[in-house]
Amino acid sequence: MIQNYLSHSVARFASKWLVLAIDLVTVALAFVISYLIRFNFTLDFDKGQLLIQLPILIGISLISFLITGSYKGVVRHTGVRDVYNIFNAICLSSILTIVVSMGLKYQIIQTDLSFPLSIIVINSLVAFLGLTASRYVFKTIYYNLTQGDYQRQKNVLIYGAGESGILTHNALTGHTRSNVRVVGYVDEDKKKIGKFINGVEVYGKDCLTLHFIKKKHVEEIIFSVQNIDQKKLRRLVEDLVEFPVKIKIVPPVEDWINGELKLSQIKQVQIEDLLNRAPITIRNSRISGELDNKTVIVTGGAGSIGSELVRQICNYNYKALIIIDQAESALYDLQQELKQNGFHNFVPIVADIRDKTRLNLLFQEYKPDILFHAAAYKHVPLMEYNAYEAIKINIAGTKVVADLATQYQLEKFIFVSTDKAVNPTNVMGASKRIAEMYISCKQQEGITKFITTRFGNVLGSNGSVIPLFKKQIEKGGPLTVTHKDITRYFMTIPEASQLVLEAGAMGEGGEIFIFDMGESVKIFELAKNMIKLSGLKYPEDIDIKITGLRPGEKLYEELLANGENMLPTYHKKIMISKVRELNYTEIRTRIDELCINNMFFSGNPVGLMKEIVPEYVSNNSDLCDLDGKKSIKSNSVIMNQSVKSSFERN
Repeated sequence: MIQNYLSHSVARFASKWLVLAIDLVTVALAFVISYLIRFNFTLDFDKGQLLIQLPILIGISLISFLITGSYKGVVRHTGVRDVYNIFNAICLSSILTIVVSMGLKYQIIQTDLSFPLSIIVINSLVAFLGLTASRYVFKTIYYNLTQGDYQRQKNVLIYGAGESGILTHNALTGHTRSNVRVVGYVDEDKKKIGKFINGVEVYGKDCLTLHFIKKKHVEEIIFSVQNIDQKKLRRLVEDLVEFPVKIKIVPPVEDWINGELKLSQIKQVQIEDLLNRAPITIRNSRISGELDNKTVIVTGGAGSIGSELVRQICNYNYKALIIIDQAESALYDLQQELKQNGFHNFVPIVADIRDKTRLNLLFQEYKPDILFHAAAYKHVPLMEYNAYEAIKINIAGTKVVADLATQYQLEKFIFVSTDKAVNPTNVMGASKRIAEMYISCKQQEGITKFITTRFGNVLGSNGSVIPLFKKQIEKGGPLTVTHKDITRYFMTIPEASQLVLEAGAMGEGGEIFIFDMGESVKIFELAKNMIKLSGLKYPEDIDIKITGLRPGEKLYEELLANGENMLPTYHKKIMISKVRELNYTEIRTRIDELCINNMFFSGNPVGLMKEIVPEYVSNNSDLCDLDGKKSIKSNSVIMNQSVKSSFERN
């Protein structure tokens, strides 16, 4: 009730004019106190002169306050900037008082009422202290009255006693409705340990024990260290998730709103924060020169990688950007997003890359210079039992686009591949490897520069494991992991897209660029950390269920195929795969045969894929029969078994 009354009263009565009046009264009291201090707290001074000087001082202060606007701040939200405004007002008031005093002294005005310089100095100090103190007194009174027993205080530790940590403290405690109490900073700088900041002690990281957390009743630990190494952050968080605390993180300073940290921006640590890697450095000038005044096509432009490629290309000085995708809704969403962000020089086109007639007309109309080919089917278990579609899109579709690229003499064709194309164990990976091989064949024609980029899983992409785990946690679990020892590489979508652009700019044709994926992550540990970061316990609250490897799935991914080596480039995160030589004439003939057979359901397309890619050995799939372990079955039998197995698994 008190809270509601005060909120209403403050909103109605505590206007800036009331604040100005209180400030003037404070200045008047400070002036009287200044005389008392100057004369050793006696009345041995000319009181009549004081009474005449007082209105003059109040008038000067009024002018100063009006000029600086120091009275306009909301008292209950007083901060450093408000104190700075008060300081400016006092300085201006002192200067004006000295000017007036000099005028009085030299009888510009015929009277002898000049202000003693010592009084001016003392008054400035006392007034500044009085104005600042009054604001904080009113702020504290308001805070205590409105808080009352409204909500229980929450004890928080801030990891990081630097500037970011101090600003985090201010954001947490500066709000009148805040129920947060910062009980300590944690920092690794030995010079800071044991000292106090904002009245809060700084502890060393060794204090982060269960005993300390229980002793201080810590409920949250907030990481507020800018540019912290992701490996280090992951280690720290993994140690803390065992404790009964919530773990939050402050965003990078460039994401702060108008340069200020808002309370709403302090978010609970997500698994993506631990998997994100350090920001990469790319040669924007090189990419800019490559795309300058060029017409660019992005196939699969509404997908995870394709859409991010589009977003980044939009920042360069291209001539035209053609976005092709068959997913109408996703393409529409991307179109609206780009428009809202102020981009207009792009053309969204709903089209299927398998439709050569349609694409031929588009190439004729727009006359592209550079093409980024990101359109593909990518889900391993689905493609394992839909080999027809995998071949039709990933191989035949790539073949259509690549053939048109040479027909229309494009400068560059950048193909987005996957690490699953390396020593493939599934139809999807094999289809991407065959597409890579066809790209290599086209490079031999010497017309268009064909460049391949190869990388692993991307965080947040459609169908990736992290969104799946989040949905399972929301439903109460269990989380499903295919194998306890399975590992995967992860890369952020923006990082992967930046490296694709960089590789495309540096490529001279014929290269397979491999991206540094960092360290592989155990999916089982990833699942456990996601449970704990959600404030739940494993396995008490949510369990993890081992379901067994899915059809075609590997325990771990590779970046180099058998017989391949890596060569460095000027970019430390981009390497070139030195691939083994291919019989391009034979390979191209076999790929043509595969596409034709697949089109007319003639023969066994998966068996032919295994002949084209000898290292393709199926894993945990009915297609293992084709590896010589059992008699090779006809295509129709395999397709029937595949459909049946798919229904049984569902």
